[in-house]
Amino acid sequence: MQYWIPKALAVSVLVSLSGCGVFTDEAHQKRNYRASEPVQVPGQLAQPALDPIYKMDVAEYNNDPDSTNYRPPAQVLTVAKGSWVEEGDKQARVYFDKNDGIANLDEFIWDSVHAVLTEHQTKAIKQDKSLGSIETDWYAIIKPEEGWLWNSDTAVSEQRFIFTIEEKSHQRTASLSAKLAEYNSKDVPLTPILQQQLEVRALNQVVAEFDYRYRQLEVEIRKQQGIISLEMGFDNKGNAALVTEQDYSLIFDRFSGFLERLSFTIVEIDQDRGLITADYNKPESSVWDSIWGEELAELPIENGQYQILVSRTKEGGTSLTWMDDEGTTLEPGTMNDLQQALESALRQRGIKI
Repeated sequence: MQYWIPKALAVSVLVSLSGCGVFTDEAHQKRNYRASEPVQVPGQLAQPALDPIYKMDVAEYNNDPDSTNYRPPAQVLTVAKGSWVEEGDKQARVYFDKNDGIANLDEFIWDSVHAVLTEHQTKAIKQDKSLGSIETDWYAIIKPEEGWLWNSDTAVSEQRFIFTIEEKSHQRTASLSAKLAEYNSKDVPLTPILQQQLEVRALNQVVAEFDYRYRQLEVEIRKQQGIISLEMGFDNKGNAALVTEQDYSLIFDRFSGFLERLSFTIVEIDQDRGLITADYNKPESSVWDSIWGEELAELPIENGQYQILVSRTKEGGTSLTWMDDEGTTLEPGTMNDLQQALESALRQRGIKI
């Protein structure tokens, strides 16, 4: 499985977006205040007339030197496919719909929770699968700070959580909630807003793990169905390429047929070099195409001739290196746009290779 975005990076993005970051409140800085003082004119000029009806008193403000660090409530991030929240829900709770390929939704969520605990090097001290309840041991949801010249190995606080999974009777939807069971810190007291942030952060980590695991499952499903999964990567020479885990012989034998369904005309197939030469002409869609849902996919490349080099990767998969008619590899940005367009065409049309 090629998953190009590390989970650590994804979780860090989730944390920053969920409102758990620290923001310094500088609202009481003197530079932010402007007093409404009268207009000052030179002595030799007359003061401009001022209608008493519109006269305003000079504003005065008290500058509080001790600014307070206010933090907004954290938000549950529904980044996983099929996840959603109820508007106005006061609990740290997220709902999951049963996506294609998931046999048991509650077990999928259960395994995601345990994977997060394993990543934190902790475990469940109480759990009841029939009730969907998991009570965790101690772990630090907030990692120690790391600086350029020093590292802090001491966690700011430690917590224990109770995760609860509730599945609907139709077994197509289930919810997951996180509740703080215990809190321990020498320096930071527990407040209602901090408790809410910790619970949401713990929940968001499970949502990210759910998303990661389902993406892996989708790749396996596509492999079983014979539908390739194209990802951005590199060929063995370091060129930007589209990479799949499918076997080389399977891709090379069928990829030319896939290209023909995307407005390519095959010019030459070189079996020995693994090279496919094809002409591309953007499709001309009509109003009737859009009405009947038969619009052809338009790729983000110019009309002309292209060469696609199909090669085996060191990992056992296959790379597709796209070149123009002169053999120059396409830019990484173009390759990224091309990857998204090809993936979309594969999903929408259910094309099997």
